[in-house]
Amino acid sequence: MKHTDRKSFRQATLSFLLTAASITGICAAAVAQESPMEEDFFRIAGVRSPEGALLEVGGLTVLPSGDLGISTRRGDVYIVENPTTQRPYFRKYASGLHEILGLAYKDGSLYAAQRGELTKLIDVDGDGRADKYKTIYSWPISGHYHEYSFGPKIAPDGDFFVTGNVAFGDEEWWRGESRVPWRGWTMKISEDGKMEPWATGMRSPAGPGIIDGELFYTDNQGEWMGSGGLWHVPKGAFTGHPAGLRWTSMPNSPVKMTEEQMYAKLDPRKVRDANGRYIKPENVVDEDYVAMYEMKEAFPELRTPAVWLPHGILGISNSEPIKIPEENFGPFGGQVLVGDQGMSLISRVFLEKVNGEYQGAAFLFRTGFQSGVLRMAWAKDGSLFVGETNRGWGSAGEANQGLQRLVWNNKVPFEMRAVRAMPDGFEIEFTKPVDRKSAEDIASYSVSSFIYKYHPVYGSPPVNTEENPVKGVKVSDDGMKARIVVDNLRRYYIHNITLGGVRAKDNSYTLVHPTAYYTLNNIPEGQKLSVSELSTRNAAAAPKTKTAAAPKKATANAPAAAKPAVKKAPVKAAASQSAPAYEEVKGLLAKYTCLACHNTDKRQVGPAYVDVAKRGYTPEKIVQLIHNPEPKNWPDYATEMPPMPQVPKEDALKIAKWINSLAPNGKASSK
Repeated sequence: MKHTDRKSFRQATLSFLLTAASITGICAAAVAQESPMEEDFFRIAGVRSPEGALLEVGGLTVLPSGDLGISTRRGDVYIVENPTTQRPYFRKYASGLHEILGLAYKDGSLYAAQRGELTKLIDVDGDGRADKYKTIYSWPISGHYHEYSFGPKIAPDGDFFVTGNVAFGDEEWWRGESRVPWRGWTMKISEDGKMEPWATGMRSPAGPGIIDGELFYTDNQGEWMGSGGLWHVPKGAFTGHPAGLRWTSMPNSPVKMTEEQMYAKLDPRKVRDANGRYIKPENVVDEDYVAMYEMKEAFPELRTPAVWLPHGILGISNSEPIKIPEENFGPFGGQVLVGDQGMSLISRVFLEKVNGEYQGAAFLFRTGFQSGVLRMAWAKDGSLFVGETNRGWGSAGEANQGLQRLVWNNKVPFEMRAVRAMPDGFEIEFTKPVDRKSAEDIASYSVSSFIYKYHPVYGSPPVNTEENPVKGVKVSDDGMKARIVVDNLRRYYIHNITLGGVRAKDNSYTLVHPTAYYTLNNIPEGQKLSVSELSTRNAAAAPKTKTAAAPKKATANAPAAAKPAVKKAPVKAAASQSAPAYEEVKGLLAKYTCLACHNTDKRQVGPAYVDVAKRGYTPEKIVQLIHNPEPKNWPDYATEMPPMPQVPKEDALKIAKWINSLAPNGKASSK
């Protein structure tokens, strides 16, 4: 997708949201053409950069003066003066560092997280360029390409948090490894160079962040990580990935759980073939599985996500979380934004505490950035700087790098401002009053819930999906809240709450983003609503019809009606021979989140469909690879495709035939 083709991207994104019925249940007919979209409220603006500068942004920080500090994956640091004007001035502040994936400002100096150390950059002579590079603390690295280091984030006491990626195996190239101490960990580092191991269980912790004085981080889908999410990380936490448990026997480890304890409960599936080579674990359909939350009793240190960010919907490579200042972005002040590097988008998270534990709702917020969203920082004027990169990782926005701003136009969109858990369902708060007739119709709401497997396979399909019938709704007198009573609430599950039929009071607009994903870690206690308080009107209920009279028995004078002939085999045979057109499959591609990673003719996170067609796979083979991908077939792509067994074979076959129709000269197999 070209940066200039944002309208097409928005339309594709909306099409995806409207047709993702297996997860979201949104009805396309419920969305009015005239309803505003996200870009009508939040504009993406470019930041002019100097010719020749490669801003593969790894870190952003705003200085007290309003100047912007930028670190790059190429090892440079820039200071940008007047960054929100038409003529920003870039000054190179430092260079020659090793892949700086985080930048912070404290007491007149910049601090950068390199691959192997936390570095203080000091301008001794005041000429606007760093003269002294001081090592605050260095940690081991094995040299593996995947040993990225992220941060620093400044703790309330002035110390620094840094997170470290795991490496991957040689023979077991799919399995995360902690080859040297503190890989897969969060470290807390003081100004005088003392390091305190803080927590482990991280796989690819690209998004550390301080929210209301507490440490959170995002991780990506991968082995043992069914989907991305936002975790709260108190000291001593274990967030799910076992690689870092290798170092819990060290005397300063706050985590005491061991690999042996974990593998006694969960099979790591280290299986060899007849030749003695390890076999990559693949998803098994219809197996007995456990979800991450089911291991909390066995592993008291285990922390499940505060909020899951469903894979392929709210991102595939979740990055930095950042709190919205109370005075910024109108009704969303105080909430959290989360970037996504792979899908080039930003999600919004509403957090609350129930029984002392964080949980909350996640919403799509803004799509269409030119590259992968990795870092964010607030400008003095209330706009949001967005730092981007895609090299080696891939992203929906095809630019290799970017620095953009997200600017609010001070108009309030019609959105769900918040979703809160209730003893018998959820309370939905809006940014504008709702039309009472639509909001009191239970057909305007749909709720379902699902979870992910906790297993050593790369990612997980949504599993154990069930409907949560909406029994009634109570709309507040001012029209700003709707409390829905829901059956079958499930603790720890992701509840997909879709408001396809709710409209605004003033103009009958539909919600800009009609779906929320609420992670229900705890169901609160309290007063439940009585039936007498609820509206149970359901406009979608089928009207009663008279029962048709039974047909009369045949007599000699009135023979029974002959059954109409039905064409069977010829129709199926004809259909099987022809490839469907794009119009016939685009809904399926959106519904099963294929568009999150693939483009018809351009490389994104995954290969273009035309490149898949060139491989000459049969449709049956493509179906097999949809259900259980083989990433070794595409070694140039950093992000593995997760298993997708939830795609029915009939739909997968239709997609496969369409893919093969893209092969040049029609050479792809259709059999």
